[in-house]
Amino acid sequence: MTDFRLRKQALWSVAGTAVLMASVPTVVSATEPCDDFGECKVLIEINASDGDIGFHFLMDGDDLLAGGITDPNGKKVFQDQAKGPLADQKLTETFAESAEPLCWEDPDADEEDLEDIVTLEEFLERWAEGTYTFSGRGEGGEKATGETELTYMLPAAPADVDFDGTQITWDAGDDLGNCASYNDLTNLVSEGVLPEHPENVNVDAYEVVLEPDVEDGDPIGNLVFSIRVPGDIMTTAVTVPAEYLASLPIDTPVKVEVGAIGGEDNATFTEEDGFCANEDQGCDDEEE
Repeated sequence: MTDFRLRKQALWSVAGTAVLMASVPTVVSATEPCDDFGECKVLIEINASDGDIGFHFLMDGDDLLAGGITDPNGKKVFQDQAKGPLADQKLTETFAESAEPLCWEDPDADEEDLEDIVTLEEFLERWAEGTYTFSGRGEGGEKATGETELTYMLPAAPADVDFDGTQITWDAGDDLGNCASYNDLTNLVSEGVLPEHPENVNVDAYEVVLEPDVEDGDPIGNLVFSIRVPGDIMTTAVTVPAEYLASLPIDTPVKVEVGAIGGEDNATFTEEDGFCANEDQGCDDEEE
């Protein structure tokens, strides 16, 4: 999964990374001000294709020396402390994501990864639904506090993701891919673990990403197209700008990722590879 998967209205790019936006209107989904913090957010992110799941959070305050997060049970889950030159500079925005353990027995996974499997139900037992409290401390001892909610409203993974060389398409899904089947989710709803079946969770926005599927270190890999479109668009399709495609060499292997983002910023992504951009001889032929 791409690394800039923070659920904010902004799209970030590191030095040397090209992020092109199509003409489709984007969805603004900034977190509401969080009491003494400019922003705070906790969310669940699922990669339905790889079958992994993680906890993400954002804390944005002014001139902080320390910050922390407490879960609904009063247990501290994160603590940050600025020291040395960082204490002189102060903290503002802190974003982090947990490790993303497998939620299924992937037959292609390493034995070490299979030893650390965390099923969806186990993950939800670990991360309690409810109010997460953010706290911060300034240089003069000033205290900042804020609260935000973690919900189990998990949007279903997009289905039938495809790229025909110019357009990315997908369908609304009804499960969480390798993390939980439709029947698994039905059982979790009937048991009261989930408040709603993912197929019925409203999608506020879809995030669509196309990137070259090349080896690490290849500068072509820095050319990434990413856009967010409304969840209620009439046709689930995005046309990739010709200007972006022109930046890629002939026969560039690419992969596509489409994420369904719920109103609480929980997100479920589907990845598909094996596509070819600017196809001439064919990407498979070129690799051979």
